[in-house]
Amino acid sequence: MTERPQRPEVPLTGGEREILTGLLDYHRATVAWKSGGLTEAQARRAHLPSELTTVAGLVAHLTLNEWFWFAVVVGGEEDTWEAKLEQDPDAEFRVPSGTTLETLLADYEKQSARSREIVAEHGLDDEVTHKDETFNVRWVLAHMIEETARHVGHLDVLRELTDGLTGE
Repeated sequence: MTERPQRPEVPLTGGEREILTGLLDYHRATVAWKSGGLTEAQARRAHLPSELTTVAGLVAHLTLNEWFWFAVVVGGEEDTWEAKLEQDPDAEFRVPSGTTLETLLADYEKQSARSREIVAEHGLDDEVTHKDETFNVRWVLAHMIEETARHVGHLDVLRELTDGLTGE
């Protein structure tokens, strides 16, 4: 089954900010499309050898990455996950049993919206420092495009294995 979702158009011309944020928003919308409409069991099913590579786990991971890179690194918020991840480096992939896919997707959209706000408050050349490493906002956007696109590929495979849904 092939489906063509409604996703934002990526600008083919325009400024660097519009192209970078457009690419990231396109991939964010693809996360929602590839993850939406599944049952809770389907969202938690591990088709791959890694038990953590599930639709639910990937959405949770991407939500944490949005928060970390934009709110913590760029926005300067406190990193409240650091201790958890030191104890369990895969903690963000472990979704509590009572957390629904609907909640995960709503949290992802909410965090993505907050990320957009944070990016809008900064120039691409603005430098931010986290743990003695300096990044500019442009690099953070490029990294999040790469991170999100990589996991969209995982979601694409998981979705096809789950119910046969295919499409770009």
